[in-house]
Amino acid sequence: MLESAPQPLDFTARMRAICVDMTQRLDELAHIDMNRVAVCFCQARKRVRHGIFASLTPLRFQGGQTTTVRRGRTMAIQRMLDREGREMLYLLSFYVPRFLDLDLREKLITIVHELWHISPHFNGDIRRHEGRCYAHTGSQKQYDAAMDVIAQRWLAEEPPEHLWGFLASSFDDLLVRHGRIVGIKVRRPRLIPLPGR
Repeated sequence: MLESAPQPLDFTARMRAICVDMTQRLDELAHIDMNRVAVCFCQARKRVRHGIFASLTPLRFQGGQTTTVRRGRTMAIQRMLDREGREMLYLLSFYVPRFLDLDLREKLITIVHELWHISPHFNGDIRRHEGRCYAHTGSQKQYDAAMDVIAQRWLAEEPPEHLWGFLASSFDDLLVRHGRIVGIKVRRPRLIPLPGR
């Protein structure tokens, strides 16, 4: 009897499902509408332990404004629409294989870390803290420790293991099991100068 070919892992669909579950279970993330957050993956250029594992790109400016002024020019961010024509407010990107080479705890911290950046107003801007380090407060280490507490609380809610279990595996293990890792790749939206002064 012939063995069936392995099914490719749809990485971005699986990551979206985890994010949706987190926003439904965690009060801190309940303001997020994942229907307006695009999830994609990027190819990490080097397979090293340091560097970016994930990023959140806000698609509006401070306070949710659709335009800003840079060097005397009015600028907008290129609009991003889904297949239903909804405008996205955020782009959540995971860098593969680097993200998948983290251990499970680090992966969950990274996901919560990026979701936490989304403004409580869900207006396309990021969450802004007091002071110069408005994105992560004064200490990234303390920031990530707080994200770990939230991530562990999510696990304590007992989300179904079929949802997140693949994150316990490395990139290489997933590649052996699934043959291919697929998903959505998105070009980062550009800043566009608007006509006029």
